[in-house]
Amino acid sequence: MNSSPAEILQSYWGHNAFRGSQEEIINAVLEGRDVLAMLPTGGGKSICYQVPGLILDGVCIVVSPLIALIRDQVTGLKRKGIKAVALTGGISFDEASILLDNCLYGGYRFLYLSPERLQQSWVQERISQMNINLIAIDEAHCISQWGIDFRPAYLECSALRDLHPEVPCIALTATATERVAGDITDNLRMTSPAVFKDSFERENLIYRVVKHENKRQQVLQLCRQESRSAIVYVRSRRRTEELSRELIRDGIRACAFHGGLTRNEKDDRLKDWLQDRIKVMVATSAFGMGIDKADVGLVVHFELPESLESYFQEAGRAGRNGDRAEAVLLLNPEDEQRLYQQFISVLPDVAFVRELYKRLNNYFQIAYGRQEEESFPFNFNDFCEVYSLNPSLVYNGLRLLDQNSVIALTQNFSHKTSVYFKASKGEIFDYLNTHPGKARILQALLRTYGGVFEFETSINPVLLARKAEVSEDEVLAVLRKAGADGLLEFRNEQRDTEITFLVPREDDLTINTFAHKIKDLNSIKVQNVEAVLGYVRNDSLCRSIQLLRYFGEVSARPCGECDVCRKKKPASKEELKRLDNDILRLVRERALTSQNLVETLGRERDIVLKELRYLLEEGKIGLTSNNEYTALL
Repeated sequence: MNSSPAEILQSYWGHNAFRGSQEEIINAVLEGRDVLAMLPTGGGKSICYQVPGLILDGVCIVVSPLIALIRDQVTGLKRKGIKAVALTGGISFDEASILLDNCLYGGYRFLYLSPERLQQSWVQERISQMNINLIAIDEAHCISQWGIDFRPAYLECSALRDLHPEVPCIALTATATERVAGDITDNLRMTSPAVFKDSFERENLIYRVVKHENKRQQVLQLCRQESRSAIVYVRSRRRTEELSRELIRDGIRACAFHGGLTRNEKDDRLKDWLQDRIKVMVATSAFGMGIDKADVGLVVHFELPESLESYFQEAGRAGRNGDRAEAVLLLNPEDEQRLYQQFISVLPDVAFVRELYKRLNNYFQIAYGRQEEESFPFNFNDFCEVYSLNPSLVYNGLRLLDQNSVIALTQNFSHKTSVYFKASKGEIFDYLNTHPGKARILQALLRTYGGVFEFETSINPVLLARKAEVSEDEVLAVLRKAGADGLLEFRNEQRDTEITFLVPREDDLTINTFAHKIKDLNSIKVQNVEAVLGYVRNDSLCRSIQLLRYFGEVSARPCGECDVCRKKKPASKEELKRLDNDILRLVRERALTSQNLVETLGRERDIVLKELRYLLEEGKIGLTSNNEYTALL
């Protein structure tokens, strides 16, 4: 194909001009240069490799971290009449082999694959035979151990440089600090790369921090006010289900999205949201990456994020069509301490990792100096129970050992076993009467975990086995059978875990080789948390300016719309009229105190009190004996 970049853009995408640095990036790629492109969320990163991929002869390889993202990209290319292949997990060897043959002989222009697929030697062998024109690494921050989404498998991306050393490489990301950017270029062995960084400023996106005692009430209020699509980010599967049910009870079309859903459930819910049959998606953090929905009007973070990088990326999924949108971060007094407990208190230090490694070897009876060739089935709960270890610390410690190639964990490594009772208490009693052999185990479960009737609850089968004086296998068998009988929902993910020891056992010597990394990583995580807390505590500097400065951009222009800026400027007549209408709408629903109204509206106390006095004088609202405001008209 000999068309120019502008002609390709017009022909396939219908656009008359490139945005930001897109054209410069494309020209650098066409000149055969390595490129690092840092563009904001919604900045059109895919255009930067898809256009040159169509101009150059051969196949463009794209490495991407999420199956949903890959499927979305490939579907979009096929709609344009462009031949593209997706090579992800879950595809059989024979099917994958046929797809790779298509790339070799079938005139395909794009091969998308996950980093885990790239680790397979036979896949690399087939790629080495292809006429590759460009290597594109999407979400490239995943290659950096300092990045927010580090994936060890991404380090294998550098193998593509060995297979095709003459082919240019483009790495793309929407969130990269200076340190992460350096890690990307180093790990991909880029030669004098052209580095492009468009401003991350989003003039149409308004950032707000809202402090509210009752965050659930605030979410309901925000979702009621927003007429367009919305995303509410939470941290746990349980909370996605709880919060979506509350929104539904409030008359809002909502649903939950999390890793525990089946693929079909995910596909159906995503389709409903994309087609506006569902208005609000209550989701865990992975949702939204690479999903092409430009008209999201609101993104709410129900809990504090672990870093400003992840917050900026997730908040940036609002307003990608250029229309005014809001990103709201909710905060109550307990959140700051909870953030420390979730991310800092469970960081394993060097001493813990050393001890963990020794106990892991002892658990599998591996002698000093010996390396086992086989993989071991690993019972996470039993291991923690045997050595009386904190499961969260163990989990994070095992991830460190995996990331530093001391051990290899199966890809689906998880330590979660959970139960949620679907049946009523009466039905449970009936079940216990008709299945007396299961009563001891189920009664131990009910006595130990009080929340199993309300939400998915993590449990420890080893602890239950000890309380019921049976084996763990008996506990799991009873729960599995009760699940099959419709009494409860049962998830037991840790049973598929396997561990492979990759180096001979040398205890402290093994850990010493990367001990400095543990200290640095822990330091980075502490800094990330401190940066988040600094952001929510700083109510004197524009939110947009704070975020841009974190990413190395100096901006002297306040947005004028965030919660900080709005405190500093007098409200216009139009704003006051909107505020009056909001107050009237709320007090028509139920009587509220002035504090209730301040918290619900997220506006400055002085302005709300001034408008309450105005509405009282106008006779539109009244004050009850309990000092609550109610509508009179």
